[in-house]
Order: sequence, then C-alpha cells, then structure tokens
Amino acid sequence: MKVSDIMTARVVAMPIDSTVTQIAARMRDERVGSVIVTEGGEMAGIVTDRQITHTVVADGADPNTVRVKDIMFTDFVPLEPDMDLLQAVRLQCELAMRRLPVVKDGVPVGIVSTSDIAAFAKELIDCVLVEGEVRVLRRGGKK
Repeated sequence: MKVSDIMTARVVAMPIDSTVTQIAARMRDERVGSVIVTEGGEMAGIVTDRQITHTVVADGADPNTVRVKDIMFTDFVPLEPDMDLLQAVRLQCELAMRRLPVVKDGVPVGIVSTSDIAAFAKELIDCVLVEGEVRVLRRGGKK
C-alpha cells in the first residue's frame, strides 16, 4: 500500500502572513483540521487546529494579531504519494504529528491524518475478519 491509497486529496492552503483567526475561519468553512501554509507559492509549513488551541488560545494570545508564521510547524518531513504506507505511519509516529502533508514535485497534493490511518486499519481488520468467516464457512465450520 502507498500513501496515495489513503491520503485525503484535498489541500487547503493559505499565505504565511495570515492571522490565526483567518486560518481558523478557513478550517471551519472548509471542515478541515489543518492548513498548508504557503510563501511565494511554495509550502512553508502546516498549522493544525490542535496547534491553534495549544499555542494561541491556551496562552491567551490574540488570534487577530498572531500570524500563522509564528506558530506553524516547519520541522517535519513531507510524505510522498508513492511512499510505502507503513514507512509513512512510522514517520508520523516518530514526529508525533497527527497530520502530515503529501507532496509531489514540491507541490502539496494531499494530507495523511491519523484518522485516515485509523479508517484504513479498520477496513483492513474488517476484511480479515470477513475473509476468516468465509474460510470457516467453506470448511463447514461453525462460527
């Protein structure tokens, strides 16, 4: 499996000089938990709803004056669409980030979140259970 098999292919981006209020409103309107931050048309970082809560709201800072450039994550390794999914999950765990951008040729093409990974894991488990039930039934066994 590859990252592209489970990523959310919709990317929401905003410029680096945006305020936290602008970013939060865009997250709400787009129903997303993260926004790619761009500078000069290129990805400069990522900001998440959790980050806003922990670094702006919890500290009592004014979201109308705090700029996204002051709180965005920049210390991460973007995933690639063709990257092995298990390798990507391990990287996400190492970085302790719930969402990582997926980049192809320097352009963000998606996001992989822990929710995407959990949904895939559930689907995988469901398939294994169904396949196991089918095998038991074919052998004439009881459930």
